[in-house]
Amino acid sequence: MTRDDRKGRGRMPLRLRRAPVPWDRQPPTWRDAKPGLIADALKRALGRPSGNWYVLGASRAVTAERSVGRTVGGSEVVAWRDALGRLRAGPGMCPHLGAPLRDSPVRCGTLVCHWHGLALNGEPFAGWEPYPAFDDGVLAWVRLDHVGGEAPLERPVVPPRPRVRDSVESVYEGVGVCEPEDVVANRLDPWHGAWFHPYSFVDLTVTGTPSGAKDGEQDSFAVDVAFKIVGRVVVPVRARFTAPEPRTVVMHITHGEGRGSVVESHATPLGPDRTGMPRTAVTEALLATSDRRGFAVARAAAPLLRPLMRASAGRLWRDDLAYAERRWELRSSGRLPG
Repeated sequence: MTRDDRKGRGRMPLRLRRAPVPWDRQPPTWRDAKPGLIADALKRALGRPSGNWYVLGASRAVTAERSVGRTVGGSEVVAWRDALGRLRAGPGMCPHLGAPLRDSPVRCGTLVCHWHGLALNGEPFAGWEPYPAFDDGVLAWVRLDHVGGEAPLERPVVPPRPRVRDSVESVYEGVGVCEPEDVVANRLDPWHGAWFHPYSFVDLTVTGTPSGAKDGEQDSFAVDVAFKIVGRVVVPVRARFTAPEPRTVVMHITHGEGRGSVVESHATPLGPDRTGMPRTAVTEALLATSDRRGFAVARAAAPLLRPLMRASAGRLWRDDLAYAERRWELRSSGRLPG
């Protein structure tokens, strides 16, 4: 804990902007947001190993009653919970006559095909082979070696995060017409924040840029920014952006209110749609934490807070997916600047 953190502990986290700058009078950031700097950070991120792990969605979305289905890299995947509550995953097509298993119910931990009753308990059966699955407590992952083509890892690259029991967690999911690298590139451009999202961010300054280190923890952007609450009321923080693997960018709050909180943005390729356009799912996990005594009340109210947190993330991602989709449109036609 820094001296400033100790000094400020116990105070109200809210601040009143004394001399707010109108949106159109804030300092331009385009000179600092160098295309080459962003492209180099993206290239390093894309070169890091993922072990062929892909985010399927929120852990709490996979229940004991029904299966969850998603197409990842053009491959149908189904996931469910077995009798012990463990995450199971495998091909989403029934090996009998091809029924979509995502529409099938789960009975006592067994996935039962709704066409003819073929039952799968998560072990190999009738030509159906399971995929490695991992539940990190917030997100459900699946390993698809035939999609990723990398050397497999035992576990996904999950970034450091606060314990779930000490946090208020929420997961947002959205889909855009782009590829994962376009989503990652958006996250590796912190300079757009106060210009593109003025309803959420003000007084944004990028205080540190990547050093070119191969280590994702060291290869980071540092940002001072104020989260806008209402009017001139804001919450100032310092954040650090890193890309620990090729489809993930993480924001850690390092100073200020909510120090230790994490926002993880994960991009999962879904495959082309019926017109041949690429589609990518964004899964954003927010784990908010605080050492204030009153935070226990927030944890108790988590079921009420999650819809508000998802709505806030959804507003930001409507803009950021438009950014990613525009980038893919320009990139695919050879018109991307830089």
